[in-house]
Amino acid sequence: MKSLFNRFPRKSLLGQFLRYLVTGGLAFVVDFGLFALCLYVFGWHYLLANLVGLIAGLVLNYALSILWVFTACKRTFEKKKVAEFTLFALVGVAGVGINQLLMYAMVDGFGLNEMLSKVVAAVLVLMWNFGARKLMLFKKKKDV
Repeated sequence: MKSLFNRFPRKSLLGQFLRYLVTGGLAFVVDFGLFALCLYVFGWHYLLANLVGLIAGLVLNYALSILWVFTACKRTFEKKKVAEFTLFALVGVAGVGINQLLMYAMVDGFGLNEMLSKVVAAVLVLMWNFGARKLMLFKKKKDV
């Protein structure tokens, strides 16, 4: 398991992005699973089901970002945990908004399948989330 972690160097931007992909992938599995459960088992509207999944994914993403992805970075608000989580969540909320708009456009606007639309939206929002969080919260390297 340790060799897997060493394949994603924590100090390089590429390593952080690869770690973020893994983190985003895990968060997406939780998000997508809850989305499908709420949509198909509970029969909820796709936008509500999408929101529930996104929130669960956001919480997991924050925890893994702090503990594994950006460990080589000085955290902009490291001593202000509430401010840090708030900004992390605001980026996520913007991502939720982007995701919801993309879902609406693809499903209602273009008539695409909900599950396919969810995958496309997730990939685009992953790029937004990584870039915004890296620039706002984790931009400086730790002194070694």
